[in-house]
Parts: sequence; structure tokens; C-alpha cells
Amino acid sequence: MLKLKNITKDYVTGGSTVQALRGVSLDFRKSEFVAILGQSGCGKTTLLNIIGGLDRYTSGDLIINGKSTKTFKDSDWDSYRNHSIGFVFQSYNLIPHQSVLANVELALTLSGVSKSERRRRAIEALERVGLGDQIHKRPNQMSGGQMQRVAIARALVNDPDILLADEPTGALDTATSVQIMEILKEISKDKLIIMVTHNPELAETYSTRIIKVLDGLVIDDSNPYTAPETSKSETEKTEKKKKQKKYKNKKTSMSFFTALSLSLNNLATKKGRTVMTSFAGSIGIIGIALILALSSGINLFIDDVQKDTLSSFPITIYEKETDLSSLMESLSNAQNSNSGKHDNDAVYSNPMLYDLIHSMNSATEKTNNLEAFKEYLDDRDNNDLGQYVSAVQYSYNVDLNMYTKDENGDYNKADLSSLFSAMMSPASPSGSSTTTSMSSMASSFSTFETWCELLPGQKDKNGEYTSLVSDMITGQYDLVHGEWPDAADEVVLVLSSNNEVTDMTLYALGLITKDEITDTIVSAMKGDDTYVSEARRFSYEDICNVRYKMILNSDYYEKNSQTELWEDVSDNELTMKLKIENGLDVKVVGIIKPKPEATSTILTGSLAYTAALTEYVIEKTLETDIAKEQLKAENSNYDVFTGLKFVTEGNPSPEEKIATLKDYVEKSRESAKAQLYFDIMCTPTDEAVSALVAQYKE
Repeated sequence: MLKLKNITKDYVTGGSTVQALRGVSLDFRKSEFVAILGQSGCGKTTLLNIIGGLDRYTSGDLIINGKSTKTFKDSDWDSYRNHSIGFVFQSYNLIPHQSVLANVELALTLSGVSKSERRRRAIEALERVGLGDQIHKRPNQMSGGQMQRVAIARALVNDPDILLADEPTGALDTATSVQIMEILKEISKDKLIIMVTHNPELAETYSTRIIKVLDGLVIDDSNPYTAPETSKSETEKTEKKKKQKKYKNKKTSMSFFTALSLSLNNLATKKGRTVMTSFAGSIGIIGIALILALSSGINLFIDDVQKDTLSSFPITIYEKETDLSSLMESLSNAQNSNSGKHDNDAVYSNPMLYDLIHSMNSATEKTNNLEAFKEYLDDRDNNDLGQYVSAVQYSYNVDLNMYTKDENGDYNKADLSSLFSAMMSPASPSGSSTTTSMSSMASSFSTFETWCELLPGQKDKNGEYTSLVSDMITGQYDLVHGEWPDAADEVVLVLSSNNEVTDMTLYALGLITKDEITDTIVSAMKGDDTYVSEARRFSYEDICNVRYKMILNSDYYEKNSQTELWEDVSDNELTMKLKIENGLDVKVVGIIKPKPEATSTILTGSLAYTAALTEYVIEKTLETDIAKEQLKAENSNYDVFTGLKFVTEGNPSPEEKIATLKDYVEKSRESAKAQLYFDIMCTPTDEAVSALVAQYKE
């Protein structure tokens, strides 16, 4: 049944090796009472632990019912200990808060035995050791002998093949020890009992076999087992029976509800410990959670600051750049070459102005290949740029010619530059007294951007936008009314954090007439202290009812059938009105404002359009007749507006210049001729300049 074959066990401690067992070979009968005697440290407890699967042997083999344990895994050893071995320890190892019955039942829970079956078998085991009337007591209510009986009942309840006892009477008095030994002797009639003891008298009295161990070796065996000699036929029958009875591992099994019940019962019986453990664990968990939350929050804050900073100061790449490093190097070299040691007797000059201008003239201007760079940016799926870039925006020299219709049915351009141009005219209501001031301020007001482009979203593999609005924009702005643009002909109004827009934006929306804005500007220019600005209120619906007409730059020109040149027709009201009415309809579809938590915002204008509108303008412009004519190969050095060459080769003679000028004048309109006459006649002669200089000198 159980066989030890040349078992050795070594313990490595530091740099030395201790041999606990030195080649132990033993055979055990199916039922006998074996006592192992020996001095402390001789290896008897180690031998018992190896038999019980509590320790692993170094070499040799432990054979159980003809099956070698050399290939046993941890699960196999667990199953062996649970189903084949029963343990009786000197210290009892009972659970103090469980009843006697529950302690015995515990051995059956891993076997998957039902609750009723566990109870029945536990009671039978307790009755077998004489404790049938003590099943509801706790271990602390029992004597040492009674607790050892409970330990024996717990070892027997699973009906093991082998019962291992390690000094079972070591903590008991003589009378109680005799009672325990009587119980073990009775059990040994149908089971194998292996007991380790220091008491040779008990071993001689109750055991059927005594094995003496010294220094890891078996030195005496009072009743060794020797397999009887059998004939060949009997051997074959025995081998056949061995194969049939060959040891098989049984899986340990505990139901989820059983495990849960045991856990809850254990927690309930140790309320104080459970509360303290939970409290201490909670502190640790909460501390870790706080650290992770703080770390995550700081990382998110840093990411937000980086995004906000880059949205306000984005990385911008121009087509042409001046190499400032070479400029500073050139200036530094010039200063070093001009500087010298002077005596402390006078003031010496340093040609700083010359060096500065000379360095600027010699500075290197570099040209970036934006076409190739754009291809790289658009191919973010195949490069690492996508993980570092939130959005990419391309800027083109594209004018948005937006018009709104006033209450008189006239179209006004939705920007201030055209209004200032009209006001600077001598016939404007402002009068000639403010025209000069208007002219000086017009360039300043032109820097106020009314229209701006929204950052676009990413593009898919087909080159189509997954969204016309970037996540960065939606992360910085709240949509307070309407919807975000989803097409080229849709724009949004950008409010301030106080839900305000400037009067310049109201003019661009067509909600303030040209006369009203003109009166405001003129009053301010004249310093009229009696002027009072009236606060106005507009509903979201009023804003989203605004409609624009947009035309292309090419719509301002028409081809003259006589001269075959393209002429500006922007001063022809009827023609322009017809062109504007046939223009693209653009509507305000939403209203947005900065989020309260946004530290900075990226949009600089009050009316925002999408990149799709910019692409629409470029595509439609390329389809116009004027663009097609100018882009012809034969017109690469020909201006379709003037009929002149862009670049004149060589140095033309005075006669060629005169002929070219006459040809240009003949083909020009009256307004162009008048402007040319004005420019020529206003150019002073050399004599007039000399006379004026002499007058100033006097």
C-alpha cells in the first residue's frame, strides 16, 4: 500500500547542507500500528512529513498503491493529503471559535460533501472516539484529552487510508495518554497508523511495529514487511489487482456557497478583528486611491495646461522664414570686428546702425517645402506625429466675401474694411474733416478679426473629415444654442464669457445698419460726449436666423469682349447685386461660448467657419474661367488683367517702354486712365524738388 524507496532529504542553510534522511526504504502494511522512535533531530518528524505530503523528498520515491509520486503536482499532493491522509498533531490545531462538530466537519468541506452528509459522518466519528454527547461544545470548554479525541475524529471523518500521529500524547497526562493510545490501537485494526513518539513504553505496549531511526537512517525494524513469494499465475493476478486498485487522485471541491458561508461565519465570530482589519485595509486602499487620483489629476492638469498653451501659441510654420540665428551671428561678428581697445581720453563711435542693417540684408531667408510637409502631415496614420498633435490647420490667402442684406434691400459686405473705405471717401457722411483720421485708423481696425476658421478634426483614409470641428474646440467651448457646423455653408457665432459680442460683430451679422455704425464712429472721432451707446438684446433665434451670401474673388471681374482682358466690375452696383444674389447661402447654425474652466481659448474672431468652406472657395475658384485662363501654360508670363508680362526679359529700350505704355492705356478703362494720369502728374520734376529743398534750407 505505502512504500518508501531510498528516500533522502537535504536542507540547505546558507552555504551548508544538512542531511535529514539518508536513503530510507520501508514498506508498510495496509493495517498496522507503526511507532517511530528516535532522539530529537534524528529525522523521524521529517520522515512523517514526507509520508503525509507536507514536505518533499530530495531523491528516491514515495509509492502509493503502486503509483509513483515523482511526477506529482501541487494539486496531486493536495488531493493526497485531503483524501488519503489523516493528521493528529500534538497541539490539536482546533479552531477555537468553532464548535466540536464544526471542527470535525471542516475536513469534509474540501471534498464537496453535502451539508447533511458532513453532519452525519462527523457525528459518527465523534461517537467513535467517545464524544457523541459533546458535539456542541467549543474547544476551550474541553480538557486536553477531549481535544485530542476531537483531533482524532477530524482525522478519521474523511475515511483516510493512513493516519499520521505526531506525538499525540505529548501534552497529556498518563491516564489520558492511555485512553488515546487505546483509541489508536482500535483504529489500527483496519487502517495504517504511523506514530512518532518519544515514549518507548507506549510504543512497546500498543504498537504492532517499532521502527528506530538514528541520524537519518533506519537502524531497527521490529516487524518489517516482506512481500510473500507467489507463483507466476498468482503474480499476474496480484499485478492485475494492483492495476485495478491503482491509486487515483480525487479532486478537491468546495462549493461557492460553502466557502462563502465559512468566510462569513469566520468574520462574524471575530468581529473586533474584522473591524480593525477592515479599517486598516481601508486606510491603505484609500491612501493608494488618493495617490493614484492625485497623480492622475496632476497629469491631466499638465496635459490641459499644455493644450491651452499650445492653443494660444500654436507651432506655426511659414512658407518663408528668416534665419534669425545667422542674423545674430552676422551682427555679433560685425560688432566684434569693429570693436577695439580705445584710450580713456575721448568718446569713440561704433557703427551699430550700419552693422544692424547690413546684417539684416545678409540674413539668410529659407524656404520651407510646405507641399511635401503637408503630405507628411496628412499621412499621420503611417508616422508617429498623430500621438503628439491635437489638430493641424492650414492657412491660405483666401478672402471670404460675405454679404448681408439691410432693411433697404441693399447688400453690405460683412466686414469693417469696406465700411472704412466708404467713410474715407470725400462724399461720405463723415465729411472731409475726419477723412484723414479715418485713413490713419483704418489699418488699425483691420486687425480686429471678425471671421476665423475652426480647427478641423482628423481625416480618414479617404481624405474626408471625420468631424469638421476638432475635439480641442469642443473641449474649450460650450454649445449654448443650435448645433456645431456640419457642412461648408454653416458657421457659428462666438460669444464672450458674458454672452456679449461687439458692435462690430453685430454689424457683420447685419443686426446694426451701416448708418448706425457710421454715426457711432463719427461721434467717437469728433469727441461727442453726449453720445450714449444703447445696450441691445438679441435672442438666440434672431442670431440663428442670420443668412449670408458669399461670392468668390473671381466674381468681381468680367472679361472685356473688345480688349480680351479681365476688368474689375465691383463698382457696378447692378452687376454686383446680381452676382451676390446668386452666391452661396451661408447660415449661422449655432452659438458657442468659452467654458468656465477654460484657461485660454483658441478662436480669435466672432464668427467661425469650417475648413470645408476654405476648401470650397479654393476648389470653386480653380473652376472659374479667369483662373483657368491664367493657369494656362502659354499664359505663365502673361497677366490676364493688364495684358502685360509679369517679367520682362532684358532691358527694354525707351521706344519699347513707350509702346507698351500706350498699349496698356488704350486697353484700360476710364478709371484706370484717370488714376494713371493722377500718378504721372503728381510726380514732381527734378527742378521742383530742388526748389523745394532750397526753400526749406532758407
